[in-house]
Amino acid sequence: MNEQTKGVLAMIGACSIWGLSPMYYKLLSHIPAVEVLSHRMIWSLVLFAGLLAVQGRLREITRSMNTLRTFTLVAIASLMIAANWSLFIWSVQNGNTTQTSLGYYIYPLVAVVIGRLVFGEMLSRTQWVAVAFATLAVSILTVGLGTVPWIALTLAITFGFYGLIKKQQDAGPVVSVTGEILLLMPIALLVLLQTHHDGGAVFGGDRQTMALLIFAGPITALPLILFSYAARRLAMTSVGLLQYINPTLQFACAVFIFSEPFGPWHVAAFTLIWSALALYSATAYRQDKARRKASRAAAASGTIS
Repeated sequence: MNEQTKGVLAMIGACSIWGLSPMYYKLLSHIPAVEVLSHRMIWSLVLFAGLLAVQGRLREITRSMNTLRTFTLVAIASLMIAANWSLFIWSVQNGNTTQTSLGYYIYPLVAVVIGRLVFGEMLSRTQWVAVAFATLAVSILTVGLGTVPWIALTLAITFGFYGLIKKQQDAGPVVSVTGEILLLMPIALLVLLQTHHDGGAVFGGDRQTMALLIFAGPITALPLILFSYAARRLAMTSVGLLQYINPTLQFACAVFIFSEPFGPWHVAAFTLIWSALALYSATAYRQDKARRKASRAAAASGTIS
């Protein structure tokens, strides 16, 4: 098995875990989302710190935020991912998985707009059309359902800004996420202490719930590790296309497993979103192909000279 095939399988594994995670969080609907989030942080930190300890890389955590700038970036990233995770958990628990899938479908287009506004990246006409389709989809849902799909928009925007911050960090994904969770740990511990003080069971009161809460660590850590493995072996276009497995599986969970409402307005909006992503992906593929062709030509020219 070559490295590219390993990368594809790792990416499919990561996105499948992310995409099917609503079924896991649905099992914890009887636990407040903020408590589930606290356990997710604690057990993720245990796994990530353990992995870095085995690799002899714990010092990289402090090095990743040893200046005011890097500390500020990690702090902002931690707030963005905490907001994203907590809203995702709450949404699944309260029957809004359709909106979470919409949010992660919209995210790549939000990232494109952020790239244009922050880094001045140029967008092709096709990419602008894709953004317009996504905007129209959100407008259709707003008019049709009588409310702004705020869950989808918040998930897409928080993850978009999280990606923006990660782009400016030098630390690898495991080190950076460990640092982010470490900064949030006092809040997570306070939440669980308050739960205990109020007479609640920190581990849910039974063994099954306790096991599920502890499992929040692996379900957070494993896909991130797989994603990191895949990203080093695949072109960014391949990574981008395979990421759509995540919201697609979330969508399937919402409609076919949780039986969430999916009426004509949803059909119209999702059709526009899928069309937008098809245009965006086709453009990204062509651009990546052109870059690789130019790179091969430059390498061949250098060899000849």
